[in-house]
Amino acid sequence: MEMLLHTKRITICLFFFVLSLAAAIEIPLSVAQLPTITEQSHTQVAYPFDEDFTIKCEARGNPQPTFNWTKDGKPFNLLSDPRIITFNNSGTFVIQNHGIITNFQGKYRCYASNVLGTAMSEEIELIVPSVPKFPKEKIEPLDVEHGDSVILHCNPPKGIPPLHIYWMNIDLQHIPQDERVSMSLKGDLYFANVEENDSRSDYCCFAAFPRLRTIVQKMPMTLKVSRFKHANDSGSPNAAVTKANFIKERKPKLLIPPESAGSSSSVTVIKGGVLLLECIAEGLPTPHLSWVKVTGNLPKDKPVTENFGKILKIEQVSAADEGTYQCTASNPVGRAKHEFHVHVEEPPRWIKEPEGGVYSVGTNLVLLCEAIGNPEPTIQWKLNGMPVDSRTFRGRISAREISLTNLQLQDSAVYQCEASNKHGTILASANVNVLNIAPLILTSDGENYATVVGYSAFLHCEIFASPAADIRWTKDDSIEPLSALRYELNKNGTLEIKETKKEDSGSYACWAANSVGKRAITANLDIRDATKIAVTPKNPRVLKSHSILLKCQSEYDSHLKNSFKLSWRKDGDQLPVNSTQDSRIIMDMDTLFISTVTLEDQGVYTCVASTSLDSVAAESRLIVLDVPDPPEDLQLSEHQNRSVRLSWRAGASHNSPVNESIIEYEESQWEPGRWQELTRAPGNDTTALLTLAPYMNYQFRVVSVNAVGRSQPSKPSLRYATPPAAPDKNPENIRVEASEPNEMVMKWEPLKPTERNGPGLEYKVSWRQRGVETDWNEELVKKHSLTLRNTPTFVPYEIKVQAVNNLGAGPEPNVTTGYSGEDTPDAAPSGVSVDIVNSTLVKVFWFGIPRDRVRGHLSGYKVSWWKTKSMLDGKRHHPEKHFLTFVGDRNYGMIPGLEPFSEFRLTVLAYNSKGDGPESSPVVFETPEGVNETHEIGPLSDISVANRSTLSWRLSGLSASTKYKFYVKACTAKGCGKPVTEEGLTMAQGSKGIGKISEAVNPTQKFHPIEALDPGTEYTVRLVTKNWVDNNSIFEDVIETRGRAYAGIYDGISTQGWFIGLMCAVALLTLLLLTICFVRRNKGGKYSVKEKEDLHPDPEAQSIKDEIFGEYSDSDEKPLKGSLRSINGDIKATESADSLVDYGEGEHGMFNEDGSFIGAYSGSKEKGSVESTGSSTATFPLHA
Repeated sequence: MEMLLHTKRITICLFFFVLSLAAAIEIPLSVAQLPTITEQSHTQVAYPFDEDFTIKCEARGNPQPTFNWTKDGKPFNLLSDPRIITFNNSGTFVIQNHGIITNFQGKYRCYASNVLGTAMSEEIELIVPSVPKFPKEKIEPLDVEHGDSVILHCNPPKGIPPLHIYWMNIDLQHIPQDERVSMSLKGDLYFANVEENDSRSDYCCFAAFPRLRTIVQKMPMTLKVSRFKHANDSGSPNAAVTKANFIKERKPKLLIPPESAGSSSSVTVIKGGVLLLECIAEGLPTPHLSWVKVTGNLPKDKPVTENFGKILKIEQVSAADEGTYQCTASNPVGRAKHEFHVHVEEPPRWIKEPEGGVYSVGTNLVLLCEAIGNPEPTIQWKLNGMPVDSRTFRGRISAREISLTNLQLQDSAVYQCEASNKHGTILASANVNVLNIAPLILTSDGENYATVVGYSAFLHCEIFASPAADIRWTKDDSIEPLSALRYELNKNGTLEIKETKKEDSGSYACWAANSVGKRAITANLDIRDATKIAVTPKNPRVLKSHSILLKCQSEYDSHLKNSFKLSWRKDGDQLPVNSTQDSRIIMDMDTLFISTVTLEDQGVYTCVASTSLDSVAAESRLIVLDVPDPPEDLQLSEHQNRSVRLSWRAGASHNSPVNESIIEYEESQWEPGRWQELTRAPGNDTTALLTLAPYMNYQFRVVSVNAVGRSQPSKPSLRYATPPAAPDKNPENIRVEASEPNEMVMKWEPLKPTERNGPGLEYKVSWRQRGVETDWNEELVKKHSLTLRNTPTFVPYEIKVQAVNNLGAGPEPNVTTGYSGEDTPDAAPSGVSVDIVNSTLVKVFWFGIPRDRVRGHLSGYKVSWWKTKSMLDGKRHHPEKHFLTFVGDRNYGMIPGLEPFSEFRLTVLAYNSKGDGPESSPVVFETPEGVNETHEIGPLSDISVANRSTLSWRLSGLSASTKYKFYVKACTAKGCGKPVTEEGLTMAQGSKGIGKISEAVNPTQKFHPIEALDPGTEYTVRLVTKNWVDNNSIFEDVIETRGRAYAGIYDGISTQGWFIGLMCAVALLTLLLLTICFVRRNKGGKYSVKEKEDLHPDPEAQSIKDEIFGEYSDSDEKPLKGSLRSINGDIKATESADSLVDYGEGEHGMFNEDGSFIGAYSGSKEKGSVESTGSSTATFPLHA
């Protein structure tokens, strides 16, 4: 086997190689062949401003061709002029522009020849234009009469087209043109009839030649238009002056085409060109031009009239445009016509061109040449550039065919076919190469190929042979040709292996043989693993302004590592590696990160993985979610008194369907500028029937809602005003308030503006005493209250309030019961008794006063007591009253904090919102001697928790409303540690929420804060004794904390700049004062005796003072009236835990006299969790 030794290289097997298989293999230059023209110039213009002009002619062949030129059909020697530059082995030459080069103008033809034949180029026309100039001439003025027709001739010089002609004055202002004055295609200016204002002396014709970069101007022309003409030119004043053609009305006369052309003319146009038919007429009045096609109709859309209807223009002329066209010029006096017979011709074009090729010895040759055109083209055959002489030519020749039989080597030649008519000439060449050579394998030997599994592999074996060679492929050591279905041999010898597998790797051989000889080459094929990729996440849905990270996961053959590349595309367009778009999109190898996603980021993102052998892509569609676009095009329809239909067009939903549409309204009469929600419509609805209130001036807008959020509101609709009507409802929340016993103030919630329904709103108030048969009293008021005087004290009344306006009254109102003004109770409780609980606590009982003696709503009872003497020393004490308030209708109460072994007196009174009633008769009682404080604790129950990680335990089976004490201690195998304790109270039956016990409160405190409460929440506050003598509270009240909106006023202060600055200034001043005090103290500053006593009290003196006065305060610092004082001034700190604050509702700084809560608790050292008794409201935590 004969092999060609070449350097081995890797060839990529890609699909585009298939495209080259259909192309014919050119004859290798190593094989003797005829010349072939490869490049030539076409028509060329030698512009005077160019330095030189190149006329190209290149050809290939073996042997190397030589070149000859002809000019205008005669031999042209390139060496005859020193301005011509030639090149070796090339027919191209350059003409240098040294000035006058007009002698080079002509038609050139190039001939390339070698021993086998001659190739001929098409004609190359070189045009050497001269610089266009208008001739210098003296143009006589034109003196015409009003109404005459005039033609101003331009006669532009010849030059390279296109030519643009303009008529302007000396100031370069365009001469106005219209139906009366217009320019012809040749550039002349036509006046259908002249007017006096046409007179001027600067009619200038400008001719512009863009390709020559030249504009030339003709000498100005003068036109004088006069209305009168003298009978003679003597200038005598006595000459008769006659009106000459003052009104020269006349029928139209065609100036183009001229009358000399007759009533019709012929026009020839090239197919595919532009047809321009022109008619210009003179006459007075100015004629109007119109066009028709006599033979058939004018083609639709194709004809266009220009120049004020004087030119008919048809572009891209076809055979259908042939026929007779007629132009008509008409005015009121008459008309003129002309017909154009249009003929469509075309230059020659090929139907069949001769095709050359490689022929083997003994074969036959047939060359066909056929062309059409109008007129019919003539065809001429040439052999090696010379006309074929039928007398000496051994084959057959006709107008359209040449044939030869039994070709021999000497029959190699270039055959030329030339088709011509008056519109042009076309040339086709056919190289007939008669060869007899052994196969030449043009593909290098030992090529290495590679592809991936599943792709096709292409092993090339490009062969040139004459006669044609037989080709076969073998694999490895086998001599059998490959014949499986997966193997396909293409015409040029390439072996295609379809859907390759790993086992297709190996060595292949290509064999080529003909009658002259044979050749062979080898090729090696490697099969690699295919590249695989996937993009995650797949089709993600991302909220606008959020971020997304796309990752491209890939697998590829390790041999292809160096050529492996990843790239990203969006909607098919490549994303540049450094494309950051304000650093929003970041690509880092296999990841694509998009921050602050916008709607424009939505699309298909494709990851493309490529190697030297394959390329795969995986895509993921990014869906961006956003709130909908605002609805548009709001329309109102179905107008009714109390309804209207609103329709709209939904905006883009941005990949999240609209769930609902919120319809809002704004009315201009009561609350202009305030938008309020009216109704909602389901997501797919774009219309809603709106229920409206009377006497309103509405406008509406719509907000679309999807899963992402709300859209911006739409633009408002037109306003819609509803007519007034009588009220539909009456005021609500009717109540009675009174500040005097014989007075009753009736109040109610006024109607909202949207509920008034019309002008002149008033309230009709009706009232009568309940249980008394009498007529209703009525009064119309405009305010939302009415005061009645001289009413009986606390008597029930039936009350009605009805809304009334100018159009009528509202519905029949409901009857509400209210009471007239209260007075203080006029009776005292009876049956007052005292049970001694211990030395400091008693329980008081009484009988309540009758309901009719309360004279109002009973608020509760007040128990007052005062110490009269000490049983220890018998001394009398100055009576100082204390009291506790018990809210509600109850008949007992606990009095805590009494001095042991003392005598007291006690009274009870009832009170209402108006004030206190009379006190009961005093009851005298004595407290027993005091004993040490003890705690009654029930039996202990033990629970063992084995899991050391347990930090809480739930106890069940406990008694309701019972106080428990808990001990928790940690134990090991050696024993238990010291316990920690906690107290708590179980909830009452039916109670809700969690209770907290505060620390013990000292009786001398004025207030006690409670922290960590939830805003806008109801709490029950109870005051109980620390030792829990019973489950009844001394005081119990329900409070409600302020809502978040109110609290937010204060929450925001701490974040305000001015507040922070103020606090910093206060802190600085405080620090400055402390520094001054510290300096004074170190310098021995003096203080008053009183200040020293206050700062350093003498315990002994204090004890004597308390024993004498029985109070903790001295005469200079009396407590406020009604405040609760210490019962025993020498109570120890441990005893002070039994505080009045644990019991009562007395005047202890925490409560007002009416028992209302005005403070909050502070805690003691013990704290626990407790639930209120007898209340279903949530209690609140108490913290120290």
